[in-house]
Amino acid sequence: MEPYRLSATKALHLIQKNELTVEAYARSLLARIESREPTVQAWAYLYPEAVLEQARRLDKVPTEQRGPLHGIAIGVKDVIYTKDMPTEHNSPLYKDSHVPVDAASIAILRAAGALILGKTQTTEFASTTIGPKTINPHSLPPLPVRTPGGSSSGSGAAVADYHVPFALGTQTGGSIIRPGSFNGIYGFKPTWGAVSREGQKVYSLTLDTLGWYARSVEDLRMLAGVLGIKDDDVPRKLKGLKGAKFGLVKGPVWRLAGPGTINALEKAKALLQAHGATVHDVELPEEFSNMPDWHAKIMASDGRTTFLPEYLIDKTRLQTFLANQVENVNGWTHKQELAAFDGVASLRPVIDSIVDGFDALITPSVVDEAPLGNGSTGSAAFNGMWTALHTPVVNIPGFKGENGMPVGVSLVAARYKDEHLLEVAEVVGGVFEKEGGWKSAL
Repeated sequence: MEPYRLSATKALHLIQKNELTVEAYARSLLARIESREPTVQAWAYLYPEAVLEQARRLDKVPTEQRGPLHGIAIGVKDVIYTKDMPTEHNSPLYKDSHVPVDAASIAILRAAGALILGKTQTTEFASTTIGPKTINPHSLPPLPVRTPGGSSSGSGAAVADYHVPFALGTQTGGSIIRPGSFNGIYGFKPTWGAVSREGQKVYSLTLDTLGWYARSVEDLRMLAGVLGIKDDDVPRKLKGLKGAKFGLVKGPVWRLAGPGTINALEKAKALLQAHGATVHDVELPEEFSNMPDWHAKIMASDGRTTFLPEYLIDKTRLQTFLANQVENVNGWTHKQELAAFDGVASLRPVIDSIVDGFDALITPSVVDEAPLGNGSTGSAAFNGMWTALHTPVVNIPGFKGENGMPVGVSLVAARYKDEHLLEVAEVVGGVFEKEGGWKSAL
């Protein structure tokens, strides 16, 4: 197997046993990128010579001094500060912008020995649905081009296309889960506040969450451990699905679900039951019907102050959606915004109590498979509620839409049950990937 195809866990094992050098690993990844990047266009910044220099330095580190991610390559969404690379936010206002510090997440990863490969494409300020130039690697020409989702567009595509085993993203609405589904990979959004957001352009102080992608739950768990994810209680190991209990939540926007998502949720339920789990249809209390409106008002309220500096510098170089938030074109009052903040806060302990009756909730990740074109990154309608509720969420791949593109479903746990959720996701993912009907052709 070519090194670029290795999982992070397998690559680390070989590097630790001195059966693979970091430089050889990096060269394999860079060769894959060179052959695919002209079409996929996942990267905002990549300097191969700097990557190889970094790899050679890592190879010189004595074995006993190597960190838990020694030599493992990671892509970084281009809203997260990296002291040795530009951070441009896909905005003309920040072209060639350099910040001489690392974000907290990058500092932790460097200390763990990670190979920071480059910066991945994002929508402008990780905040709009107007896509960057990145193309879904499962629909490259001559197939009709489709979006990889957003705003973490490049991160999702880079992991799916074997450019890197890991990539960081951020989620304010659905920017981790949606690309995870569209690209047929695992996307993990931890509990809000479980990992530091210091050192990244923040859209919403109350919504933004750092997350990451991988092609296996084992790899998700590896990165979670390095970034300090830890439950209060040691999670119970699931040896299988027999006796497990799931709640199926369609949510307040189920009417938007397309055939790919309807089929995925039905098949997910059937597979869980066939493997001995019980699945209960869960109707959330009526108050949860307010969540889409409340999430939108919170984003608009936070966006109004977040993007005011850029608006004042030159509003003509800011996407209309962001300028409209600064100008409050919806005319929302502080009273309405307070009702949204307080309403969501009141429902967080409610959802915790509901989820705690199950091993996890299962719910849609997306409206349907990735839409055609890459001008729009698609709808986050099914994601905003969970982001606002601060719950951890994992996209589980394995299903497909009417055009053969991947469609995932989400598992949700109560707040600060992240390790538990990953344990459940590993067992569920093993079933869905094997029996769900979609297989990557990459």
